[in-house]
Amino acid sequence: MRRATVLGAGALLALAAVAVSSAESLVEEDAPEEQATPDLLGQGLWRVFTGLDPRTRLDVHDVAGGDRRVLWPPNWRVCTQYPAPGTPRHARGRVVVGVVKKGETCPERVTSARR
Repeated sequence: MRRATVLGAGALLALAAVAVSSAESLVEEDAPEEQATPDLLGQGLWRVFTGLDPRTRLDVHDVAGGDRRVLWPPNWRVCTQYPAPGTPRHARGRVVVGVVKKGETCPERVTSARR
C-alpha cells in the first residue's frame, strides 16, 4: 500500500512538471514578434495565402466593383494592400488586400489611390 502511494505521488509530481514546462512554452509562443509586411502588389492571391504567416488575418476584397466572392484564390491577383510594404506588424496582425480576377486590369481609381 505504501509503495502505491509513493508511485502515485511520483506520477503526480511528473505531471505537474510537464504542465509547468508546457505552460512556459505557451507563454513564450504567445509573445508577438514584429515582422515587416511583404510587398504583395501584383502577386497571385494563392501565393499571398501561402506566403504569409499562418497566424496572420487576411481580409480579401474585390476592387473591380462587382463585390464578387473569392472562391478560388489561384484565379485572383492583388491590386492593393494595407498596411504598406515594409511596415512593421505583429505576426497575428491583419493584412487587407484588394484583388481582381487574373486577366483583368486594376481599376484606375484603385491604382491611383494604392495603399
